[in-house]
Amino acid sequence: MSKKPNPALIDEDAPEWSESDFKKAKRLSDMPAEFQQAIRRVRGLQKSPTKIQTTIRFDQDVLEGLKATGQGWQTRVNDAMREWLRVHRKHPVNPS
Repeated sequence: MSKKPNPALIDEDAPEWSESDFKKAKRLSDMPAEFQQAIRRVRGLQKSPTKIQTTIRFDQDVLEGLKATGQGWQTRVNDAMREWLRVHRKHPVNPS
């Protein structure tokens, strides 16, 4: 692995912190409550259709293979299941 910085990843507006910067830094919990509230991220409402959380068990090799396809693997599994239902069910499934 190269130790040289990638010029495309250098952000002049947000330079890398020095040891001095880390020593002067404060934890969010040490900041005023108003500031904490202003920057705290809150996840918004889920876009429709609302997904339902569930648990499903896969064989280890299947799960590893799915995850190996990269980010978005769960969405691709959902799409594959929708397609399977479209082919195998008498009643159509709502596309999203």
